[in-house]
Amino acid sequence: MSAHETPSRPVPGPGVMEIAAYVPGKSKAKPGVKLHKLSSNETPLGPSPAAIEAFRAEAETLEFYPDGSANDLRKAIAETHGLNPDNLLCGNGSDELLGLLAHVYLEPGDEAIFTQHGFLVYKIQILANGATPVVAPETDLRADVDAILERVTQRTKMVFLANPNNPTGTYMSDAEVKRLHAGLPKHVLLVIDAAYAEYVRRNDYSAGVELVSDHENVVMTRTFSKIHGLAALRIGWMYGPAHVIDALNRVRGPFNLNSAAISAGAAAIRDRAHVEKAAHFNEEWLSTLTSALTGIGLTVTPSVGNFVLIHFPAGDPARSAAAADAFLTDRGYVLRAVDSYGLPDALRMSIGTAEANEGVVEALTEFMGRA
Repeated sequence: MSAHETPSRPVPGPGVMEIAAYVPGKSKAKPGVKLHKLSSNETPLGPSPAAIEAFRAEAETLEFYPDGSANDLRKAIAETHGLNPDNLLCGNGSDELLGLLAHVYLEPGDEAIFTQHGFLVYKIQILANGATPVVAPETDLRADVDAILERVTQRTKMVFLANPNNPTGTYMSDAEVKRLHAGLPKHVLLVIDAAYAEYVRRNDYSAGVELVSDHENVVMTRTFSKIHGLAALRIGWMYGPAHVIDALNRVRGPFNLNSAAISAGAAAIRDRAHVEKAAHFNEEWLSTLTSALTGIGLTVTPSVGNFVLIHFPAGDPARSAAAADAFLTDRGYVLRAVDSYGLPDALRMSIGTAEANEGVVEALTEFMGRA
């Protein structure tokens, strides 16, 4: 169709039809088989009992609109992390916040950078706003500061950094994140997606709070879907400079968080004992699973999140990731295929219950030992 022709029907904006729709991890096994869902990085410990109680209490007042500013939740986050609540914005999952950032700061002609195996939502939001996605290659499945900086141009407006990264489980040290920021022009917004920050037990890691506090072009996003066990309620939060919070508040939905999410989220983040219990459980099983899977001849990318990326032999159809996926699914163990992330020879496994973790190791031991 030429530029002067009138369309015969409504036409999506630039970039929209280039998007490959996000496909969540599988959530079903075959009939009659007990399901162990290990495809979406959900916590096996579930939410805090206090969060469940707060959620149930909201059933008594469903006729009322929620607090449009999520004040109770922002206050709880601020108290827990030592932040100014005025620099916090809550959203319908961190996905909404990432989308708002792209909507407010990107337009056709702009570029935004993310790394080779970064979260698929980054590319989706960049394209949805008519901008151009720019992929920076990784080194050994790790974000590479120099590769990112080499791709910064006059058109660059945003850099997305998942730290730790999903699906690889790798992370960038605090020193490297600061080096990345120092190399960016002041008008480029660095978005640190720290969805798995609570699981990291490394001395050289930082979620990004200090960097945000000291600069005008950095934001940090977090989620309640992982360690807090509230994935069904869709709660995300962002810490950012006042001018960024102000801009996003002008375009977000007026009641973008429901009352149950606000109340349950506030209770969850205040239950530090439950958070620590979940982190400790994950730390133990992360080490155990990595050792067990490596011991049966598989390669596991060192992870600091609540999941492991398992690599299967390339060029061996009988022991491929696809064959392993089918083998495990038949037995009720549902992992995440990561072909869409450019990793066709790997599966991502969430840390599950002891029963699920042991079952996967047993099943994969049988799978790898087949003639």
